[in-house]
Amino acid sequence: MSDLTHFSDSGRARMVDVTAKPESTRAAVASGVLRMRPATLERIRLGTIKKGNVLAVADVAAVMAAKHTASLIPMCHPLSLSGVEVEFDEILAADAEGAVGIQVKVTARCTGSTGVEMEALTAAAGALLTIYDMCKAIDRGMRIENIQLEEKTGGKSGTWRRNTPAGEAPHD
Repeated sequence: MSDLTHFSDSGRARMVDVTAKPESTRAAVASGVLRMRPATLERIRLGTIKKGNVLAVADVAAVMAAKHTASLIPMCHPLSLSGVEVEFDEILAADAEGAVGIQVKVTARCTGSTGVEMEALTAAAGALLTIYDMCKAIDRGMRIENIQLEEKTGGKSGTWRRNTPAGEAPHD
């Protein structure tokens, strides 16, 4: 288990001690998709969901989720985030089931001794779950897909990108 830093030599879960790690500017980008019926996406676009402006609420939910990551994920360090940016894009191309969607992309930043990947991932999940919650009365068949880390920068391991071109190293 020596490769898994959240386990002690005896195999017990632990919070990693980052005291000796130098601080650096860190960022992480995470994304995810919520698939839904075309009529649901149209109602979100038109602002006719009874609970209100879906994407505005989901934006706030993403920021709140990022700020509360350490209370949701047991071994995460509480971080002082310097910024959380949220973007939404419509996916108009229907999948095999005829579902369209909304993609969220969240960028989280901080200066610290540990990364912000979990904050970005939690924020993406929080945004998508909020959209689901606000629209479930009209489309319970929505599904969340592909919540994933797209990129991280900073820290000892440097930069990592999901879609690194063939032949290039995924790390700096």
